[in-house]
Amino acid sequence: MLYDRILVRFGDLTLKGKNQKMFLKSLYHLVDLKMKGLNVLIEYQHDRIFIHLNEEDKDKVIERLNLVSGISSYSLVVKCSTDINDIKETSLKLMKDVVKNELTTFKCNTKRADKDYPIASLDVTKKVSGYVLSNHKLLKVDVHDPEVELNIEIRKDGCYLYNQNFEALGGYPVGVAGKGLLMLSGGIDSPVAGILAMKQGVEVECIHFESTPLTSIESAQKVVDLAKKMARYSKDDRINLHMVPFKEIHMAILDNIPESYTITIMRRMMYRIASGLALKKNCICLINGESVGQVASQTLQSMSVINSVTNMPVIRPLAIFDKKDIIKLSTKFDCYDLSIKPFEDCCTVYIPKTPSTAPKIDKAETFEKAFDYESMVREAIENTRSISIDKDSDLDLPLLGLEVRDVLDEILAKK
Repeated sequence: MLYDRILVRFGDLTLKGKNQKMFLKSLYHLVDLKMKGLNVLIEYQHDRIFIHLNEEDKDKVIERLNLVSGISSYSLVVKCSTDINDIKETSLKLMKDVVKNELTTFKCNTKRADKDYPIASLDVTKKVSGYVLSNHKLLKVDVHDPEVELNIEIRKDGCYLYNQNFEALGGYPVGVAGKGLLMLSGGIDSPVAGILAMKQGVEVECIHFESTPLTSIESAQKVVDLAKKMARYSKDDRINLHMVPFKEIHMAILDNIPESYTITIMRRMMYRIASGLALKKNCICLINGESVGQVASQTLQSMSVINSVTNMPVIRPLAIFDKKDIIKLSTKFDCYDLSIKPFEDCCTVYIPKTPSTAPKIDKAETFEKAFDYESMVREAIENTRSISIDKDSDLDLPLLGLEVRDVLDEILAKK
């Protein structure tokens, strides 16, 4: 193809006023990181980025661009001079490169970022489209619903030609909004919620409640693998994963709490632990994959009762999403095939037949008095094992042992 560079647009970052420099600095760092190891030249301008391909595989570059939060859109472009004859010739070459075998409708659009350019935008469009039509027999004009568009952007430093705008991740550079702690299960929802939070600038650490050997070590491995997928979107290609030993609390709940309230009480314990760990890790919010009404613990009444144990803000990026839309995002983020692996975590391994969908705070507090949960929560926080997961991590828990805590103790002892 004729394209020799990629034009990257910022979107909402341009609206940040006095803070714009800080946002752009973070974005530049993120782009530098994601392009590391590729034979490209990155040119930063005040309102966009140009990535010179230097014969690098464009698909590799695009794959990495799609991991960068803070980018609104991008286009494959070719650059020529602002001489109208050069624009005509380059436009024809581009259209011959794009349209080769069958009759195709097209439309030409011109934008003059350089307002001093002597030819009006509409006149450029007429001159170029007329020339292209006269010399390309497979093209005809359709200004309403064209199959291909020829976009001409005239700037001080040259003219840029492209056919398509590709939607990027959007949002803000990861890390600019502070740090949050994601309650990461092995399901479909929470990884998607974490990536969406990262897209909006939140640096994410993950907490997982593991109950090995009540649950299989494969369920914990699935969480490690999902963390690897999420790490691709982070600002340094890695993410911290905190494994909480939840077996004792899990057993205490099953032994002491009425079946209809087991999930409610379990979630309240998780929120207490997550809030305590978040404070230790300098996280200023919790994040989870809850969607209103999706399961018994995610009715508004349940959320209110569960949420009452913490004063920490809780971000729920998927709160109003339908499941089919969450699945689409999970597939887009390459998490879905992992998430549907049949290994159950502590929230799904013992599902009550009739969970309460409208629990009461006073009842939950009364039931919790049946065991010394406060000391167990403190102990769980103290005994949490933390590990940094790289996007290319080869950590294989099942090969190393049967219980997560023992496996991570052995790994951490070697560091």
